[in-house]
Amino acid sequence: MSTVPDAATGERIAAALVDEGLAACVQLLPGLVSHYRWQGEHERAEELLLLAKTVRGADCLARLAELHPYDVPEGLLIDAAATLPAYLRWALDASAN
Repeated sequence: MSTVPDAATGERIAAALVDEGLAACVQLLPGLVSHYRWQGEHERAEELLLLAKTVRGADCLARLAELHPYDVPEGLLIDAAATLPAYLRWALDASAN
């Protein structure tokens, strides 16, 4: 999971992660507003949420860091407690390298 500053950046990162076999699926959700502290100041940013479905979490995060324009990009790996078996098979096949 990450955030991106705009749709073009999100599309570029999503395409790379899928095309390189690092993610089975990447979703971009618009309309996110983030509030955070950066260099001692309260910041507000309109962003998109990027969700990558992957079985290659560490590789996906490493590539995300290379592609991302932020100095400190958000990169969170959340393990699924349960997954539908057919979806898991598809995700494994789609992100096999």
